[in-house]
Amino acid sequence: MKIKIIPVTPFQQNCSLLICETSSKAAVVDPGGELDKIIAVASEHEVEIEKIFVSHAHIDHAGGVAELAERLDIPIEGPHREDQFWIDMLAEQAASFGFPAARAFEPQRWLEQGDTVKFG
Repeated sequence: MKIKIIPVTPFQQNCSLLICETSSKAAVVDPGGELDKIIAVASEHEVEIEKIFVSHAHIDHAGGVAELAERLDIPIEGPHREDQFWIDMLAEQAASFGFPAARAFEPQRWLEQGDTVKFG
């Protein structure tokens, strides 16, 4: 597996592109924003993004989740159910911190302590 770190958002939060070298599939971890930049890095490495993993729903980690999932028609895994409050507040978080508009999302799979994720 390769990992590419992609600083995104005005906070320069580290979004990660996880790359399976066997399948040329990838997962994006915490796409807070700058989706064209994330997609360009995937293209540069000739991989197909197949999942989004979300560690938590603060704006700098989750601001681009809904749009990326929609644009690429891919599933979202995470965060924990207790982050529902933050997911519901993404638009307000974006406005408060001067981020581009963001919207709530519903993951296909919530993550609990001890869960594992897979891709590729």
